[in-house]
Amino acid sequence: MNNAVHVIVGAPICRKGAYIIDKFLANQREIQQNYPSSELVLATEENDFVEELEKCLSSYGLRGRIILFKVTKPDYARKRVWNIACGREAIRQYVLYQTAARYLLSLDADMTYDPSIIEIMEREIQGYDVVISGQAVRIGPGTSLGPVSCAMITRGTLEKIRFRCYEFKNGEVLDDGLALEMDLARLRQRIKKGFFISICHYSNESEATCIDPHPMGILRKITDSLLVRYILIRASIMFRYNISLRLKLFLYRLLSTIKRI
Repeated sequence: MNNAVHVIVGAPICRKGAYIIDKFLANQREIQQNYPSSELVLATEENDFVEELEKCLSSYGLRGRIILFKVTKPDYARKRVWNIACGREAIRQYVLYQTAARYLLSLDADMTYDPSIIEIMEREIQGYDVVISGQAVRIGPGTSLGPVSCAMITRGTLEKIRFRCYEFKNGEVLDDGLALEMDLARLRQRIKKGFFISICHYSNESEATCIDPHPMGILRKITDSLLVRYILIRASIMFRYNISLRLKLFLYRLLSTIKRI
């Protein structure tokens, strides 16, 4: 085990989704320069992408590892949520079984983050098991507090969970973020949510929606509370329909209508 690594920064990645790979890795270099006892781990299911990614890590002078994983899913499953969930699970297992890292910082490879992200998230996680920082939604209005795109998770919590997702035979899906929220609530983990980090979410190579740290409003605190989210996700599983997503879209439209009045 490598005792010098305190934080693993992990993100699943595929060739099609790596459209800002240069921006992402340049940002990761800044993050590592600010926090040298971290390691970047990228997980891909594409065997022919591994060597290219390893060269990218080397060219940016990054301390890191490329993990090749296998996608395991039901025969009827067709959606890419399985690839992402299996990638995050491969990273979780790497943290637990090949390092002594205290935290996993789960990120997405289509975003760039405040170079001081690790120091900020370490400060915010004190007294909690998971800290989640929200980001702008890439397509459509609003922001998201999903627990996988910018979340720091303690080693103890990683030992209790696994990254997974749901896809029903009717085509409805619940991604790994929703499944994780439900599991964290069931396990009664201490979670802190907010907008602590400056994040830019890219929709293509050059266009991004960015947000800066800001306080959460009372309505947001209620709708994103662990109890409310747990009820919505459990109901979504029961009815095999993503109630959580539909409700969020409805609220976005309602708020947009109110602002126009």
